Amino acid sequence: MSHSDSDDELTLSAATLAALQEFRNEETQRQEEFAKLANAAEEDFESTKHKGIHLFKEDWQLSQFWYSDETADTLADALLEGADENTVIAIVSAPSVYAAIKKRDEKTLPTEHIYLLEFDKRFEVLAGSDHFFFYDFADPTNLSDKLKGKVHRLLIDPPFLNENCQTKSSITAKSLLVSDKSAKTKDNILQYRLISCTGERMKDVIKKVYPDTHITSFFPEHANGLSNEFRCYASFEWSKWKFAN
Repeated sequence: MSHSDSDDELTLSAATLAALQEFRNEETQRQEEFAKLANAAEEDFESTKHKGIHLFKEDWQLSQFWYSDETADTLADALLEGADENTVIAIVSAPSVYAAIKKRDEKTLPTEHIYLLEFDKRFEVLAGSDHFFFYDFADPTNLSDKLKGKVHRLLIDPPFLNENCQTKSSITAKSLLVSDKSAKTKDNILQYRLISCTGERMKDVIKKVYPDTHITSFFPEHANGLSNEFRCYASFEWSKWKFAN
């Protein structure tokens, strides 16, 4: 090994160590901030809910991939458009959309009945104990009586792109949603809305488990990119999307 080769190796090692230390420092800072928010959640919830999804690191083992801000806002708008104070909204396995709603001025929200169902219990800090429910798609009917058969508008984003997860998640959706799909809000818009965002390759499964939905012209995007092409399936059209077929 020449002297120059030795210097290059030492320089590379130093740079690698510095990058690793920077990553560790960022993670420590994030964890410390989250711990402070978690400890203060019950005493000062207002200071936590506006932090948004970026406070929470994606856990790939849980198949977590946050939507881009633009996508999260579009899906939030779809759930809120034309709703009134009686509208019950549930967001299942899509915390970035819930975070987008929580960042808005409460005075602009048409209803206070907006709930998050999520496996990752960190998000109770974001939603608050009254609006957060632990949810495991493997136990699809283990749901609160507060929501069973009472949800008018539902967004569901099953964590895994396989038929088992999609089918069990659809059991959850059907257990949550109201039976009356014809009722209208005070703005004369249908109360009932169903949205499922998932991989394009799940289209045949979606057609089977949600026969009242259609693939739409809206393409959900993720903040850090995703190799699988995602599509939005919905029971309705509106200004931001039309049925694609």
